[in-house]
Amino acid sequence: MNAATTELAGEAVLLLAQKALYWPRERMLVIADIHFGKAASFRALGIPVPRGTTTENLQALDTLLAAHDVRHVLFLGDFLHAKAAHASATVQAMLAWRARHPDLVLTVVRGNHDKHAGDPAAQLGLVMVDEPYVLGPFAFCHHPDLACDGYVLAGHVHPVYRLRAGRESMRLPCFLVGPRRAILPSFGSFTGGHEIEPAAEDRLYLAVEDTIFPLENK
Repeated sequence: MNAATTELAGEAVLLLAQKALYWPRERMLVIADIHFGKAASFRALGIPVPRGTTTENLQALDTLLAAHDVRHVLFLGDFLHAKAAHASATVQAMLAWRARHPDLVLTVVRGNHDKHAGDPAAQLGLVMVDEPYVLGPFAFCHHPDLACDGYVLAGHVHPVYRLRAGRESMRLPCFLVGPRRAILPSFGSFTGGHEIEPAAEDRLYLAVEDTIFPLENK
């Protein structure tokens, strides 16, 4: 299956294999840690890394917008990676994408990278907010351990889980869902991951290509 339906704070949400969360009642797509401009930042430091990650991220967004009824996209911080993300090619690609989706509401909860990078170009028409951004029962944050009212939806960690089978293992992006907060996997390409071990009360959902499946927490 490419989505897992679960209930958080009394609300039905879909955890998507494409590493995003969809809140049907609000027609909202929630994205964590897209890190636009990360590859450009590395190239600015003289590190040869592949080009095209901005286009890849925008195409992934388009795929989700085509599959779901979305009026609002909310980014859980680290929208931009660094000041180098303001490079002309990166900005122009994002502006072209925005022109194709003029009616979308786009909200960014500022993360630690955003504070260093500075706000994106005003022409993108983004609503920039600080954490926590509260809507309904949810507190949308970048940092998962922020003390606040509401059920926290956050990013920052880039959670991955090491799945073992005999002598083989692989690291897979995952949703880490607890009683008071859920941490989304990093959406962006070229962002890496942090290996986590769930607590007893946590649930894990692994995202593997076009499939998402719950992992029993033993």
